[in-house]
Amino acid sequence: MATHPRGLTSVPTAGATTAPAAVADAVDTVVTDLALQLDDTPPAVVVRDLVRTYGVPTKADGETPVLLGVDLTIRQGEFVAILGRSGSGKSTLLRALAGLDHDVTGSGTVTVPERVSVVFQDSRLLPWARVLDNVTLGLRKADALGRERLAEVGLAGRERAWPTELSGGEQQRVSLARSLVREPQLLLADEPFGALDALTRIRMHTLLRELCARHRPAVLLVTHDVDEAITLADRVVVLDAGRISLHLPVELEGTRSAADPRFAALRARLLDALGVPPEPPAERTES
Repeated sequence: MATHPRGLTSVPTAGATTAPAAVADAVDTVVTDLALQLDDTPPAVVVRDLVRTYGVPTKADGETPVLLGVDLTIRQGEFVAILGRSGSGKSTLLRALAGLDHDVTGSGTVTVPERVSVVFQDSRLLPWARVLDNVTLGLRKADALGRERLAEVGLAGRERAWPTELSGGEQQRVSLARSLVREPQLLLADEPFGALDALTRIRMHTLLRELCARHRPAVLLVTHDVDEAITLADRVVVLDAGRISLHLPVELEGTRSAADPRFAALRARLLDALGVPPEPPAERTES
């Protein structure tokens, strides 16, 4: 395991008073997090009292708080999806886990496994390198494993193709193969399917679930899509104004269908936590 406080400066956040509702949310979060720690499965990720601020001027203290004392535990093999409105701190939390948030102001500790891979919304393939070379980028003598991972994502035989010869969905498959070839203990995914069409997204959801079941990394998925979170995750976390406001287990076995009343109930609870009003009932027309 690797712990990286990143040598950050600990600073108090001005104007951050705690309302009764915030206290209730914080207690619920801590209780849920402690329950996860007591589970028999060892933790892969432990985040404690994580604070992040950025130097965007405000009237209060000259900096904008993004994360305000986040605590999070992810077990080995657990798939966690994180939801939140724009600016809630989702990508900031992911960058902290990836160790990509240098030169920020904040405090707290982040403990992660040694092998961490990141999948971004953009596949970020090198256009001048062939598919197999993109998958094994930075690794030595990994061609055999790279071919195996490409076969796992359905791209056997495309090792010598150029990225420009692939569709958007195929490029994201290469990106997944590149992350898996490193045999990650933690897979971080920042809206990896956001740019894909609806049908391709469905196929990628199925593929990602199969790959995660096979390789069993801990996974943190950042998404704006409530249905995607319920479809993929073992647990959904909602970030609101820099704090975790909800941990929601997804206890749905087998194929997850939006037609399942339990799916609809989870969706309604998550939308409520995100501040989205319920849809009005459809009007009945008299025949």
